[in-house]
Amino acid sequence: MNLTKKLFLTALIGLSTLTMYSCKTKKLAAKPAPAPVAPPPPPVEEKKPEPTPQPAPEKPAAEEKPNFNIGNIQFEFNSAVLKTASFAVLDKAVAEIKKAPNTKFVLNGHSSAEGTPEHNMSLSVDRANSVKSYFVNAGINAANFTIVGHGEKEPITSNTTEEGRILNRRTEIKVQQ
Repeated sequence: MNLTKKLFLTALIGLSTLTMYSCKTKKLAAKPAPAPVAPPPPPVEEKKPEPTPQPAPEKPAAEEKPNFNIGNIQFEFNSAVLKTASFAVLDKAVAEIKKAPNTKFVLNGHSSAEGTPEHNMSLSVDRANSVKSYFVNAGINAANFTIVGHGEKEPITSNTTEEGRILNRRTEIKVQQ
C-alpha cells in the first residue's frame, strides 16, 4: 500500500507539471500578433493670413507703483508669534516690496500695556524681528529693514479693553525717510 501511494503521488506531480507546462505554451501560442500600424498622414499646412502691422505704442506701459500703505501685522498675546490673519497682510507686503527692491523700511514693533515696560520693549523688538524674518524668508534683502521697538509707548487705541490691547500688539511697516 505504501508503494502504491508513492507511485500515485509521483504520477500526480508529473501530471501537474505537464499541465502547467502545457498551459504556458498554449498562452504563448494563442497570443495574437500586433496589428500593423499605419504611419500618420503628414500634417496639412494651413495658410495663415498675413498679420496686419500694429502701430507702435507711443509710450511703454507705465510700471505699477508699489503701494506701501500696508495694514498692521497682529501677534498672539505675550508672544512674537504672528496671528494667522497677518499672513495675508504680509504676503501683500512682500509683493509690494518686491516692486521696489531698493527701498528701505522701518519695522516698528509695539506691545499692549500688560507686563513690565522692559518686557514690553523686548517683546516689541522681537515682533519686529519676526516680521523681518518673514520678509527675508520670502526673498527680500535683510539690509532693507531697520528694527525699532516702541514697547507700550505708542498705542493706537486704549489698553483698557481686550479689543484695544489686541490692536496694540502689532508691527507697522514704514518707508524709511
